[in-house]
Amino acid sequence: MASEQVPFGIYAIEKEDYAELRCDKCESMSQLKKLTRGFKARGFRVLANRG
Repeated sequence: MASEQVPFGIYAIEKEDYAELRCDKCESMSQLKKLTRGFKARGFRVLANRG
């Protein structure tokens, strides 16, 4: 359901026993990649729609 609200961007992050729904809408692929790398660097699994 959260993935439907964000057509292009990050809609959730997960880590072990923690999950967070997000609504990070991006305007370009480079912006999406930058956000994704930031979360992955902190150990999160990133769920995103790429358009």
